[in-house]
Amino acid sequence: MPTITLNKQVVEKLLGKQLPLEELKDRIAMLGTDLEDITGDEIHVQIFPNRPDLLSEQGFVRALSSFVGARSGLKNYAAKDSGQKVIIDPSVNGIRPYTACAIVKGLKFDEEKIKEIIQIQEKLHVTYGRNRKKAAIGIYPLEKITFPVTYKAEVPEKIRFRPLEAGSEMTAAEIVEEHQAGKEYGHLLKGLPRYPLFEDAKGEILSMPPIINSEKTGRVTAHTKDIFVECSGFDFGVLSTCLNIIVTALADMGGEIYSLKLLYPDGARSSPALTPQKMKLDLPYVNKRLGLQLSAAEAGKLLERMGYACQDGEVSIPAYRADILHQVDLIEDIAIAYGYENFPEEIPDVATIGEEDAFEKFADKVRELLVGMQLLEVKNFHLVTKEELTAKMNSSAAAVPLKNALGEHNHLRNALFPSLMKNLTENQHHEYPQNIFEIGRVFHHGDSETGIVETDHLSVILCHDKTDFTEARQALEALMLAVGIKCSVKESELSGFIEGRVGEVMANGENIGIIGEFHPQVITNWGLLMPAVGFELDLGRLFRLAQKD
Repeated sequence: MPTITLNKQVVEKLLGKQLPLEELKDRIAMLGTDLEDITGDEIHVQIFPNRPDLLSEQGFVRALSSFVGARSGLKNYAAKDSGQKVIIDPSVNGIRPYTACAIVKGLKFDEEKIKEIIQIQEKLHVTYGRNRKKAAIGIYPLEKITFPVTYKAEVPEKIRFRPLEAGSEMTAAEIVEEHQAGKEYGHLLKGLPRYPLFEDAKGEILSMPPIINSEKTGRVTAHTKDIFVECSGFDFGVLSTCLNIIVTALADMGGEIYSLKLLYPDGARSSPALTPQKMKLDLPYVNKRLGLQLSAAEAGKLLERMGYACQDGEVSIPAYRADILHQVDLIEDIAIAYGYENFPEEIPDVATIGEEDAFEKFADKVRELLVGMQLLEVKNFHLVTKEELTAKMNSSAAAVPLKNALGEHNHLRNALFPSLMKNLTENQHHEYPQNIFEIGRVFHHGDSETGIVETDHLSVILCHDKTDFTEARQALEALMLAVGIKCSVKESELSGFIEGRVGEVMANGENIGIIGEFHPQVITNWGLLMPAVGFELDLGRLFRLAQKD
């Protein structure tokens, strides 16, 4: 979790009152953040990843002041029309396709405020922006820019400007290879045919996101009064929220927000979008989850303590809150406002004796058997990329996509094989053989309340220079013998495997999995230098068959 350092005097000034030290410590801790320490005039606070709006002094105090009752309720922000435009050129499609922008005027910067803006920018880069991959932020002195600004992509050979902290002009290649920011973030542009640029009407380069601003047009100083802010990345919703977090913090510093018209190829958009989102409060659900009997008025007052507005059961969500997606998010804030210390301590009126689940016992037995066969267990995330599931596996099997995914890992895996192949790709520097297995959950479209069926699978992959289908079958038969199940292999044709060296695993007349030697094209797709074989079984079916025996 990122740690921010707050100036205690600034916090008290923005709060409008001075709290006793112990009360200040208690309120900060109860706000839902992790207070590390208060030493002199410095407050050190760990901010949870779900609250990027707290990464500045302004954002933190805005939440704290509402929580302690100094200024409760929704703080509204509005943007005046600047009359300026940002043109998004079609060349950025497939490169870094989106940007959200704003202008903030009337700022009174000093070294402390510049330090704070740099802090929130970098903290957002690391957390919400996933080290600039998902979102990168640029801040520029407005007086150095001639509108309209164009966001475009250019071939690296044509890019030349003086980046921040450089003594002279550099080419794009030199920036990526030699500049400190290029060394750190150049991998985000590696392999792209074109690099993204912000360029003003005079052809002056403002920046090459997500790496570095221009020294000429991108350095904010204590003399800067008006600024241009942009966020670039792959999801316009994410960028809009990121922009809102920044501009509302700047507004709390005394700035005035101005909107721009973003001219995308498919139509114009106004940015920033500061109108609060609406969500209906399900009060019975709130009370059920919290074990309380709150009235609508009481729930509304608690939400106001957390910076919301609530009227007629409808909650207005601040534009800078990136974490409010569901009723449970509102419930969490209601619980914080109510005070965890105020919930009655109750021992559940049940008496149970815990016992390990029979399926888990079986899964542990399988693990022990495979470890005894000199295989190494791995654990992987459920989320993968579509490319990993399909193109790299030479497969067209249907997968479950996520709605409103924030990154490229936007599909639930439908098999374990892709995850294990990725493990092998990332560990080629280790010695062979690399024989690994995983027991984990896979997902398919099916008949259930959610429309998604979850099953537990076992997958084994053997990878070394002498491995073949026979070795995979020997490992399969050894495992099945140990769990007391008779199996056979029915020859089949499956994409991603060598013809004649792939089959369905059959037991008691039912198909419980597949076994095969991966096709050379699949090996190449994953960048492996060794052949690989493996099998994947439905562990639930295997368990039921073992129980019958």
